[in-house]
Amino acid sequence: MNKKEALKQQILQLTREYYQEVHGQKKAFEPGKTFVNYGGRYFDDAELVNLVDSSLDFWLTAGPWAHKFETRLAQWLGVKHCALTNSGSSANLLAFYALTSPKLGARRIKRGDEVITVACGFPTTVTPIIQYGAVPVFVDITLPEYDIDATLLEQAYSPKTKAVMIAHSLGNPFNLEAVKAFCDQHNLWLVEDNCDALGSEYTIDGVTKKTGTWGHIGTSSFYPPHHMTMGEGGAVYTDDRELDKIIRSFRDWGRDCWCIGGVDNTCKCRFTGQFGELPVGYDHKYVYSHFGFNLKVTDMQAAIGCAQLDKLDGIVEARRRNFQVLRQGLEGVPGLILPEPTRNSNPSWFGFLISVKPDAGFTRNELSEYLESKRIQTRNLFAGNLLKHPAFDEMRATGEGYRVVGSLANTDFVMTNTLWVGVYPGMTEEMLHYMIATIQEFVNSKS
Repeated sequence: MNKKEALKQQILQLTREYYQEVHGQKKAFEPGKTFVNYGGRYFDDAELVNLVDSSLDFWLTAGPWAHKFETRLAQWLGVKHCALTNSGSSANLLAFYALTSPKLGARRIKRGDEVITVACGFPTTVTPIIQYGAVPVFVDITLPEYDIDATLLEQAYSPKTKAVMIAHSLGNPFNLEAVKAFCDQHNLWLVEDNCDALGSEYTIDGVTKKTGTWGHIGTSSFYPPHHMTMGEGGAVYTDDRELDKIIRSFRDWGRDCWCIGGVDNTCKCRFTGQFGELPVGYDHKYVYSHFGFNLKVTDMQAAIGCAQLDKLDGIVEARRRNFQVLRQGLEGVPGLILPEPTRNSNPSWFGFLISVKPDAGFTRNELSEYLESKRIQTRNLFAGNLLKHPAFDEMRATGEGYRVVGSLANTDFVMTNTLWVGVYPGMTEEMLHYMIATIQEFVNSKS
């Protein structure tokens, strides 16, 4: 071993020791005193070692670790292509903008075209549609699944419809069988926002696949509370080679070249091609086929992700197990609507949804405030009804830029009556049973 390798091994060993000293000591759970997070970073010394290892290489931008992560995540998902990006929101942006590419011909989404979606969820599933100038068409959701009401799809369809872009709500897959059949029938793009559902599965005609892989494009987020974390990070994946090239083009400044960082002339036409009205032989590395962005990650983030991938199967199982503990413990508690998995699905839950019935004798906010007072963190189901937010004030005033099909009765119900608590792998049995007992205690006090 040369001096460089010896020094690196010494640094990495010290990193492991540092983890044990600073992060490895777990304090005993004290009900009412220990804060019960809805989610958080779930890691050990492997993530810290990878982070330091990659920093010593000082690659900084996306490089070998990013390529390794993209390859491994694609294999885990069962898809051909995966492009790493700097957030789940950027992943949604890239997924949508890829479908606006002129390279797609008549199937490209143009300004004024319509995209079917829901108002109950996280805003960046919808934001790219509006930012581009396409028209979101909002339909309601079902309860207690909290996903799109697929019976409204035909009513939402118009000659301008080009795509469906929706999320698997809090890890619970939407009705992929119905949505995919609708998209196939009308030759529509299907984008699965899989940011809250990494590891969820869905079965169609006896075939089981992971969510995010049934549609044309899937997206993931690696923000700390999600199934995996890089701190910030996301991914866009597809089985379509042309879509993958377009996604990477939009991610990497809009360039036409697909060489990975540090590699030249993969296309074998770096100085011989003719593009647009550029002179023949113009350097392909500086040819731009889209108005793109720069949405890459650092190699250090990807190194953390590689360590997280080693834990991903266990993370998914822990989330399912923790969900079942809460589901069984709260079964029969009056005044509450508990979540149900979508038929033909095996969710990888992001959280545990609880809705308060209108005649419960208490409100969602009262329950939330009580849980928070007992050091149990709660969250609403993101936007509730996105259309009610200040961002839509101008659009609501003019009535332009979006459509609503039918009522959004269930969406409005979620906005006022629904909260969720965590199921992430950092939850202990003591925490789970403390949450159950605290919810029961509150409901009993209102009886």
